[in-house]
Amino acid sequence: MKIYTKTGDKGRTSLATGKRVSKSDLRLEAYGTSDELNSFVGLLRSSLHDDLGSWTVAVDKQLGWIQNRLFDVGAVLAGADFPFVEENVEQLEKWMDEMDAKLPVLKEFVLPGGNEQVSRSHVCRCVARRLERCVIKWLEESEMEAENVHVRFVNRLSDYFFVLARFIAENLEINLFVWEK
Repeated sequence: MKIYTKTGDKGRTSLATGKRVSKSDLRLEAYGTSDELNSFVGLLRSSLHDDLGSWTVAVDKQLGWIQNRLFDVGAVLAGADFPFVEENVEQLEKWMDEMDAKLPVLKEFVLPGGNEQVSRSHVCRCVARRLERCVIKWLEESEMEAENVHVRFVNRLSDYFFVLARFIAENLEINLFVWEK
């Protein structure tokens, strides 16, 4: 099987439905950003295998689950008839609540940084925010309802990565960078 098909050489590609669209289509921007976030999650996940502590096993499982759900989001964005369920949003909220319960009360604005893993989690947070903007822009242009489960999931992802950054810092006893007004 060849990887290249040459069918996109003229700037068009096929959605999961078979419909051909421009590679500049907002839908492609959205699922391309989902793929980009998935890659950054993989990079974060890989950096947690450096024997940082037993807590990384649970985080690794969460990140693996998130990578699979991002593929699901990409499938939905590509037009596949694929169910995306509310339980996905609830799972992220559950993990955030569990991590947050182990963290000190947040009293300052946190800046990205502290160490490599914390910074990578913040990169994931930022790309998740961009993914959300891409999805909303596509939905608005398509005159589709923006209130749906995969939008809520993507919104929670950025929150998850913020909490995860703090959780990593706490477990590694890393001082957070804070905004100095």
